[in-house]
Amino acid sequence: MSTTKRLWRYALLYKKILVTGLFLLAIAVAADLAGPLVAKKIIDNHIAKAATQGLEFKPIAILLFVFFGLAVITAIFRYGQYILLQMGANRIIQKMRNDVYQHIQTLPIRYFDRLPAGKVVSRVTNDTEAIHDLFVQVLSQFAASFMTIFGIYIALFFLDWKMACIALLVIPLLILWMILYRKYAAKYNHITRSKLSDMNGMLNESINGMTIIQAFGREKQMEDEFNELNDEYYKYQNKLVLLDSATSHNLVGVIRSLTFIMFIWYFGSAELAGDRAISIGMLYAFVDYITRLFNPVTNVVNQLANLERANVASERIFNLLDQPGEAVDDTRIDRYHGNVAFHHVWFAYKEEEYVLKDIDFEAKQGETIALVGHTGSGKSSIMNLLFRFYDVTKGSITIDGMNIQDHSRQTIRQHIGIVLQDPYLFTGTVASNVSLEDPRISRKMIEQALKAVGGEQVLANLPGGIDEPVIEKGSTLSSGQRQLISFARALAFNPAILILDEATSNIDTETEEIIQHAMEVLKKGRTTFVIAHRLSTIKNANRIFVLDQGEIVEQGTHDELLALGGKYSQMYKLQSGEMK
Repeated sequence: MSTTKRLWRYALLYKKILVTGLFLLAIAVAADLAGPLVAKKIIDNHIAKAATQGLEFKPIAILLFVFFGLAVITAIFRYGQYILLQMGANRIIQKMRNDVYQHIQTLPIRYFDRLPAGKVVSRVTNDTEAIHDLFVQVLSQFAASFMTIFGIYIALFFLDWKMACIALLVIPLLILWMILYRKYAAKYNHITRSKLSDMNGMLNESINGMTIIQAFGREKQMEDEFNELNDEYYKYQNKLVLLDSATSHNLVGVIRSLTFIMFIWYFGSAELAGDRAISIGMLYAFVDYITRLFNPVTNVVNQLANLERANVASERIFNLLDQPGEAVDDTRIDRYHGNVAFHHVWFAYKEEEYVLKDIDFEAKQGETIALVGHTGSGKSSIMNLLFRFYDVTKGSITIDGMNIQDHSRQTIRQHIGIVLQDPYLFTGTVASNVSLEDPRISRKMIEQALKAVGGEQVLANLPGGIDEPVIEKGSTLSSGQRQLISFARALAFNPAILILDEATSNIDTETEEIIQHAMEVLKKGRTTFVIAHRLSTIKNANRIFVLDQGEIVEQGTHDELLALGGKYSQMYKLQSGEMK
């Protein structure tokens, strides 16, 4: 389906508001265009005859009242039209933004790996705002302009059909220009929208990484990179400006002058030939209408830039909406027992570049499974597959004998909790970050979860307690506080399977001891997967899997692996200082 058709589908959702607005616009245009005819009648029927028949003030006063009344009607209906079209446009953009944001929630994590967050934000904000301009400025200006042009030609044919035919030459010139303009403007707009999206992406990345940028003195480098993008954006913006300025007022001015030349030639030759006398009222009406004719022409030409921007923005939005996603499924299932099995699992982020190779193991209910290995060995990839952030390339994963791909991602995740190495906190309070505003999690459950992970001791110095405000990412809290809130969040949902992805790597020793003590109680009845760099934290794991280049090369308990004298033993001795 074309972009235009899809835009009209959104418009049709609020057709009553838009059609009513356009109807009011039509009345306003009709009232406005009736003015010169009333003025012609005043001039020809009353003022021009005043010298011979005397001036009658009463009919002139009535006509002047009508003339003023038409101006008032025009103003009132223009106001109503503007309000309705704004309301309709706002509703369309509200619906579109909701659809985009809702669709973003269904997109796989793989999509966000390829597209920076800033570019996604640009789709939801800048691009939808360009479409808002389409339905407010472009639609109203095009509708008003074409109604005005149509009405003026009706009036011109009513006054003099020959001159009206001459004035029709404006139409093919306008159509030709629109075709030529769109050919070049579409290219420039595609580039400028893309560069704007790139700048948004870089801004988002720079703000999130400002600590690293300043710590390593990369301010100048980042400034140069941004300037390069900005210069490219400026370059194509200038091309659009040159294109617009060469055609809007200048083009219309040339056509207006040409039309007036033909108008003077036509009436002048008729007057000199003595074919007919032209009344002052007729002359006024023609000059007024031809002058008015070029206002809507100018408006149409000036709105072509907004039209092209809206078309490009629409393509970008619909491209995002066309990305395959999965509908959010709220189907509830019974809590797992927690028996997890990987059956000869292979996985690649890119085709044939396997980061996991023939992973085969079983974790029974209540067991603690630890995954260790060097960076890039495949530890986090195993957890990504279990949580269904990605799906296996070959093989299968089962929970209690059920293939996790037989249910939706949301259903599978209902009874799995996760704590990441770098916990993410949302703007709100400590309590809202634990419950994520889930109505099933009461305040008492929040307090119990925080108490269970030892959060009461660490968060005791916060003035507001669990109602303490939290800003984006929880930047005013220590890493230990953020991690404990993240821990409590996972526990509040009472998961059957708990994933700890480097959960203690950013925590100070005192806080780590609090968590380790709590974990001995929390692990009971739960299958727990621990990804850890600190091997001292997984001594009590039921089994430890050592990964190397995507394969399980060793497995066993802490003592068994030390006795084996392999990779795990070397890693442990290095960390404990036994190997020099």
